[in-house]
Amino acid sequence: MPLLEVRELKTYYFTLRGPVKAVDGVSFDVEKGETVGLAGESGCGKTTTALSIIKLIPPPGKIIGGKIIFEGKDLVTMKDSDIRRIRWKGIAMIFQGAMNALNPVFKVGDQIAEAILAHEKNVSEKEAWERAEKLLEMVGIDPSRAQDYPHEFSGGMRQRAMIAMALACNPKLLIADEPATALDVIVQAQVLEVMRNLKTRLNLSMILITHDLSIIAEMCDRVAIMYAGKIVEYGSARDIFKNPQHPYTKGLIGAFPSIRGPKKSLQSIPGSPPNLLNPPPGCRFHPRCPQAMPICRKEEPKVVKLGGGHIVSCHLVG
Repeated sequence: MPLLEVRELKTYYFTLRGPVKAVDGVSFDVEKGETVGLAGESGCGKTTTALSIIKLIPPPGKIIGGKIIFEGKDLVTMKDSDIRRIRWKGIAMIFQGAMNALNPVFKVGDQIAEAILAHEKNVSEKEAWERAEKLLEMVGIDPSRAQDYPHEFSGGMRQRAMIAMALACNPKLLIADEPATALDVIVQAQVLEVMRNLKTRLNLSMILITHDLSIIAEMCDRVAIMYAGKIVEYGSARDIFKNPQHPYTKGLIGAFPSIRGPKKSLQSIPGSPPNLLNPPPGCRFHPRCPQAMPICRKEEPKVVKLGGGHIVSCHLVG
């Protein structure tokens, strides 16, 4: 049984102009010990999917359908008081822009210790502080730096401190939303190396959200390509990069530079993502698709299974 099963998840934001269909029928699994990547352009529903899993969707958002099954329990139907017991201890999240989330007037060690004290019983302040120091050491920061304030940390150190905080209560699933954003390439590589080592050391399962395909290729076992609130292609990282089937996946890969192979011009995807207040009929990608057919404008494509867990939603396939 997978650690996490997401089935036909629908999360809408209800505005005065109507419902914004941010996540509209998303399904995927996360097995124990694996990393699943959610990739796509900004606004495609990646972060809303993550916030739905831990039920922290900001108003006016609401889950209106589907299931989120974690260790056999459906989180969608669970009470808020029960969900709070799962957050941090079962599922933890590193939020987008997390390195700026530390409180500037408290020591870093105090902030990590506070997370431990808030979610675990029978833990003294001294024990929480000692665990905070060990967590910092685990992410490559000298334990003595627990006495420092956030402004005394570099951007990469703050990001690693947030990873340490997310791991404070030994979660089984870690959701990382753009964990390397706003970092230079060298520091980005260091942060990703820390996450990779922690995954192996702690046997963590991870959901990695990013628009950077190089990070997906380096970190993920399986990949879900999202467009306009839907998953258009899903499979192993090898299948997605070696044998992409959906025109949107091909466009994303074609728009990303590679240091291998002959030099070639980068491709661009024409147009812009649709307004999810009123998404286009049929395939949501058809207004931008160079291979669109008449049926694409009328009928939503069905999921086609290609074998080996590789699936795609496209009229051109099958």
